[in-house]
Amino acid sequence: MDRYPPIADHGLVGDLQTVALISGQGVVDWLAAPRFDSPSVFAALLDHDRGGFFRLSPDGPGHTCKQLYYPDTAVLVTRFMSPDGVGEVLDWMVPSRTPVATDRHTLMRAVRVVRGSVRFTLECRPRFDYGRAPHELELQPDAAVFRAPEGTGHLRTSFPLGREGQDVRGELTLRAGETAVAVFTVCAPGGPAPPPPTVEAVTAELWSVVDFWQAWLRTSTYRGRWPGMVNRSAITLKLLTYAPTGAPVAAATMGLPERVGGERNWDYRYTWVRDGSLSVRALLDLGFVEEATAFTHWLGDRLRDREHADGEALQIMYHVDGEPLLTEQVLGHLSGYRGSAPVRLGNAAAGQLQLDIYGEALYALSEGREVGIQAGYRGWKLVARTLDWLADSWDRPDEGIWETRGGRKDFTYSRVMCWAAFDRGLRLAAEFSRPADTVRWTRARDEILEQVMEHGWSEPDGAYVQQYGSAVLDASLLLMPRVGFLAPKDPSWLSTLDAMDRTLVSDSLVYRYDPAASSDGLRGSEGTFSLCTFLYVDALARAGRLRLARYTFEKMLTYANHVGLFAEEIGLSGEQLGNFPQAFTHLSLITAARTLDEALDRQRD
Repeated sequence: MDRYPPIADHGLVGDLQTVALISGQGVVDWLAAPRFDSPSVFAALLDHDRGGFFRLSPDGPGHTCKQLYYPDTAVLVTRFMSPDGVGEVLDWMVPSRTPVATDRHTLMRAVRVVRGSVRFTLECRPRFDYGRAPHELELQPDAAVFRAPEGTGHLRTSFPLGREGQDVRGELTLRAGETAVAVFTVCAPGGPAPPPPTVEAVTAELWSVVDFWQAWLRTSTYRGRWPGMVNRSAITLKLLTYAPTGAPVAAATMGLPERVGGERNWDYRYTWVRDGSLSVRALLDLGFVEEATAFTHWLGDRLRDREHADGEALQIMYHVDGEPLLTEQVLGHLSGYRGSAPVRLGNAAAGQLQLDIYGEALYALSEGREVGIQAGYRGWKLVARTLDWLADSWDRPDEGIWETRGGRKDFTYSRVMCWAAFDRGLRLAAEFSRPADTVRWTRARDEILEQVMEHGWSEPDGAYVQQYGSAVLDASLLLMPRVGFLAPKDPSWLSTLDAMDRTLVSDSLVYRYDPAASSDGLRGSEGTFSLCTFLYVDALARAGRLRLARYTFEKMLTYANHVGLFAEEIGLSGEQLGNFPQAFTHLSLITAARTLDEALDRQRD
């Protein structure tokens, strides 16, 4: 058992309220419950000794591991091949059938042998509240109850269990055709025990979950060139969305490093206005109107929450239920992934000023209009008041899209997206004949454009730059043609693409920016940003550079892990870094594939 497997050596399962990460060795080393942003129950990825894990795999050397998803589902299959036989562990969680939050979540594990015989070992070592809360074990022959003040874990199996301190261990040998099950349920303290599992009942639940995912995916309208990767990205976005509110989290995990041993270790288990808003277009492109509608309703609720408050109209991120309070603290008792400390809980960036979020929010509302997603009269009044406020508030330094901690600056991308907010607001007002101060909005939109053209352009570099008065390039500006700020073949934009090729692109992979050239208030470097690589593909395709766009896209797909998942970044030797899997990367994969498909189809015609 690898104490700290590579970040990419994991598959993801979930029930649309929380998720579990399972390594290629059959180890559950991340699970937080009852929802994504709750305290962890298993967190060995952040500290093998203190975090807790749940292993179900063969013992000893001599076996190899392979992992895959059951086709078009979120059911994970981990295969173990040895000289004596071939065994499989199937992992899944039962998706929420109704959008009601629950405090009871169950991970199902079925182990079976398909050839020969294999001896398996189970170790279940939960550590509640990020390893801070001790628990007491109540053990029966085939059931264990782990009781802690913060929650209760029930483990029920079809084979015997033994005590190891306050944890359990079990061993079993299966022959070809035999199956055993282990079901772990976490619930509120004192919650009732689940019924004993039977192989027949668990198998029936497995096929029900298979049917759920395959039926959902059949509603996708994607018919392009990369169905496998696009479908896997769609399932991943669905898994990372909190069904009771429709809010997607940025990633499943917290604290995984952007550079191993470094300090860029953030908690991404929250809902960013930016990420969620940009996901609307990706979901609509695939025909998932229900999911896109749910997020726009969540976004409208956030505007409504701030209707009578002073200060900013929106916060950059929230808990999945819309709660805005997001304090950051350091979990000093956790060593971090391979010593990458500090491990941060919460995210202080929630208090930052990032003006681009208004453009992304209006972008989401505007994109949804084509399928009938539009605010009613009261909702429109909220949007109009937000734009009235933004007309007096856009011309300020902010922290920017990348949540740097080097102070507020005049970021070009923030201005571009404020332009997009007014542009989309004007379009919506005209299309639906809604009352609006169009004169004021038009004046603000035009002032922003003129300001960016004058101060966001560097004549010596022949490029639009990260912040006014600098020569630093920034990959966030790859969105300029997508939102319509510039035509995709505008000479100034093509020149900017060329400059990015020279400074931000490394063998088709794209850095966000150069931290050495633009102080972001943090030590150390980072890898290339996978989101930015897919934005680069999108921009290349729009610019007509199809040969390079397709080659870049195909190369980027080779960096996916063995089951098609992406973390936040790619390191120098091709390893995945940062929180995993990252929703932003998967939504940008979808949008890049769609843009590239359409451009290639036009070329063929």
